Amino acid sequence: MKDTLLDIVKHTHTLGFLNLVKIVSDTKETTIESMADDRSVIMKGKFHKPVAGIDGTFGMPQLNKLDILLKVPEYKDNAKITVTTRDKDGAKYPTGLHFENANGDFKNDYRFMNAEIIEEKLKSVKFRGVTWDIEFDPTMASVTRLSYQVQANSEETSFIAKTDGTDLKFYFGDHSTHAGEFIFQPNVTGTLDKNWAWPVAQVLQILKLAESSSLKMHLSNEGALQITVDSGIGEYQFILPAQSK
Repeated sequence: MKDTLLDIVKHTHTLGFLNLVKIVSDTKETTIESMADDRSVIMKGKFHKPVAGIDGTFGMPQLNKLDILLKVPEYKDNAKITVTTRDKDGAKYPTGLHFENANGDFKNDYRFMNAEIIEEKLKSVKFRGVTWDIEFDPTMASVTRLSYQVQANSEETSFIAKTDGTDLKFYFGDHSTHAGEFIFQPNVTGTLDKNWAWPVAQVLQILKLAESSSLKMHLSNEGALQITVDSGIGEYQFILPAQSK
């Protein structure tokens, strides 16, 4: 359970823009959804194995609280993390997580959000699907180069991605400002020729997950970017609608 919770926090709260998630779980599968407050990022995920003991639909709010609890030294070794439930209409529904240290003398409770509230606060966004013009596996070297350009163009909140021959280039600024450009991925198949812009901070934070996970990046001329992250525990799809520069 703890590894799953750490994985959830790492792919939501730690990124800095996903603070509330919806979990839908049964004996066959466990899925997760989230969305940035400004709708710049939509996240949909699925764990490789269903998570036992959490059947139902519920929300996980204030993920900063969960992050703190998972880092408390008292819960580092041999802690007991159990799902609390309530009975309703003859069925059990998950209501939260109970933390207890090995000695049983240090405890905390983290409360879930019930299905009605999370369905209202985090309405499922239907991604209509697009044709991906470019797909590739980004490298940490490219992510590091991107971070250098982000530092050099700190006043820019977005960048443009276009192909130049077989090179995928990222562009910052324009002819009237400080500017920068670099090859993010060489030898790509496909063409990107629209001036769609993408949010710098969000894209960089997601791409940094490449340090410990496998990533695949998809871009479309129809105005969508997707980064698929496989952590080994689950697969997360981060979908970013294009912005006008």
